[in-house]
Amino acid sequence: MSALRKNILITGASAGLGEQMARDFAARGRNLALCARRTDRIEKLRAELLTAHPGIEVAVRALDVTDHAKVFEVFRAFRDELGTLDRVIVNAGLGKGQPIGTGRFDANLQTANTNFTAALAQCEAAVEIFREQRAGHLVVISSMSAMRGLPRNRTTYAATKAGVAALAEGIRADLLRTPIKVTTLYPGYIASELSSRDSRGTPLMVSTEKGVRSMVQAIEAERAQAKTPAWPWVPIGFAMRHLPLRLVTKVG
Repeated sequence: MSALRKNILITGASAGLGEQMARDFAARGRNLALCARRTDRIEKLRAELLTAHPGIEVAVRALDVTDHAKVFEVFRAFRDELGTLDRVIVNAGLGKGQPIGTGRFDANLQTANTNFTAALAQCEAAVEIFREQRAGHLVVISSMSAMRGLPRNRTTYAATKAGVAALAEGIRADLLRTPIKVTTLYPGYIASELSSRDSRGTPLMVSTEKGVRSMVQAIEAERAQAKTPAWPWVPIGFAMRHLPLRLVTKVG
């Protein structure tokens, strides 16, 4: 890690991976800026973290990331409250989706707006602050689904996650000669509210705690990109990239 990232903003912090990342970073003594639509849940999380780690600061704010103007407002407010934003984790996302052409454009559009367009707004707001500070670490949560196009309910989801991965790489390319770092994470099957409906019979699913621990380790190392957990997702990722599509579709 090139510098201590003391103040960390996490979107979608009210549940799942975001909630557990907050716990892991709090245990490392980091100050947190937590936002989500469900303020009752992040207020409860704030109380839990301050009880367990009284030496840290935890700021919370309501945020629907599809309200793009609000994204900029909330990020700047967190920066002003904590003094700096040292790391921003673009985590908020949606798993809703239906097969293309089956009359559910509404569901697919909602997923595209939340997972890509709203992620773009978060990246814009974060990097604007980092450019002003001349320092910072942007973390974008993609997915192993980004490796290839996937069928059925995962088609739009996989496309959005491939899109945010390309977005993060483009930002990284633009900032290569600056102190600003960019990390793209590709989580595999990690138990969360997003995955709970599809987790039955999934042999590669790991607990939220184990999966997030591997994510946090990769974030702290400020790696350009990482598949998490590394085993078995590094070899699976290679296979997904190179196998015939008819075999890759079995992942979906």
